[in-house]
Amino acid sequence: MSAADGTAPARLVAWVHGHVQGVGFRWWTRSRALELGLTGYAANKPDGRVHVVAEGTEGACRELLALLRGDSTPGTVDLVVDSWEPARGDLTGFVER
Repeated sequence: MSAADGTAPARLVAWVHGHVQGVGFRWWTRSRALELGLTGYAANKPDGRVHVVAEGTEGACRELLALLRGDSTPGTVDLVVDSWEPARGDLTGFVER
């Protein structure tokens, strides 16, 4: 596996800002992540953001990030702040928190 072809394991951490709570955003994110074969979670935070942690291939994580920034999300996404970490392998399934 190499990073150049998107198959290297990666961990995406994304903070989604906007009107993203109470609109099915976590469910939608979970569905997209499972379709992409990712593990992780989407969690509501008290300040109104949704915290998304996804792990899998770098290519699949980048696809999820593009979807989070796309026009088909529930609610209204104003900003997605992303960071990347090495995959830890400590997640199973994809859950809503």
